[in-house]
Amino acid sequence: MSNTSPLTSPLHDRHLALGAKFAEFAGWDMPLQYPGGVLAEHQAVRGKVGVFDVSHLGKVWVRGPGAAAFVNRCLANDLDRIEAGGAQYTLCLDQDGGVVDDLIAYRFGDDEVFLIPNAANTAEVARLLAEAAPEGVEVRDVHRSFAVIAVQGPESPNLLGYLGLPHDHEYMTFREHLVDHADVIVCRSGYTGETGYELVVPNEAAGDLWDALLTAGAVPCGLGARDTLRLEMGYPLHGQDLSADITPVQARLIWAIGWDKPEFWGKEPLTAERAEGPKRRLWGLEATGKGVPRAHMSVMDGDETVGETTSGGHAPTLKKGVALALLDASYKPGAELELDVRGRRLPVRVVKPPFTKATPK
Repeated sequence: MSNTSPLTSPLHDRHLALGAKFAEFAGWDMPLQYPGGVLAEHQAVRGKVGVFDVSHLGKVWVRGPGAAAFVNRCLANDLDRIEAGGAQYTLCLDQDGGVVDDLIAYRFGDDEVFLIPNAANTAEVARLLAEAAPEGVEVRDVHRSFAVIAVQGPESPNLLGYLGLPHDHEYMTFREHLVDHADVIVCRSGYTGETGYELVVPNEAAGDLWDALLTAGAVPCGLGARDTLRLEMGYPLHGQDLSADITPVQARLIWAIGWDKPEFWGKEPLTAERAEGPKRRLWGLEATGKGVPRAHMSVMDGDETVGETTSGGHAPTLKKGVALALLDASYKPGAELELDVRGRRLPVRVVKPPFTKATPK
């Protein structure tokens, strides 16, 4: 058993003052919910605006001559699809085409890329890139130097505009802005399906920015609401819906692959799997009976097991249970199946996520 204490966000004391309930996530002690509860936080994001401390997310700088071209030879998506000031969802794959991590790449220019991996995988992504980096390209793990604050919901542009922050740029682009002499990166992106932004801010400026967002009307939200919001959109969570054993082809993420690039890690096995067709695919399941799906439930077609749920829970917007599940490739949306819920059968329908509509980006 490890005696290592969990890491904490630069905003930890503020969460304590707000009465947050904490949970350990990927080695970090992060707010799970606030006294108002997960449902109220979920509804705030869908209806108005919520703010999340997601400082557990990783931060990695890649700098030096040809840094963008180097990253493009490693990660799966085609970084040349975007220009300086653009952000891109991409994947770090292993030699077999499995997913080491999914992450966001910010392209500052040909010689500078900023990466935001998941908390648990930051060190591994940084290590793999550092080992592969050519002379002159530096890969620096700055996980503990920055906070990340996600502002999400249909009123988020008005909130940022009120505070004088950039807010009218296009989806998956970012702007830099000085806040009290601190350079804040404001990216129009998020993990909720709503119009929103992710703010990367130096630790020393994070507290004042968080306070300003709350004073302006944002509702503080924890990782509990973040999970219900992302599940309603069918967004994958690494370690559950993506892993070394679940490839992008199986997860229906072929849109996030630069298939025409000369190279990227895992290209050959992934290309072969795409050509042959995967033996299983990730689809959504909507409960048509009473019950809440959870991860690792068997999906049944009569007496035959045809898959397993990877994520599941109650969708507050739909007021029903939903799940993501890896199913035998022969199953398509519209199929009627069942989940084995501790020996009881829960009827479900196969659907293509998202489960609910989001506001325009």
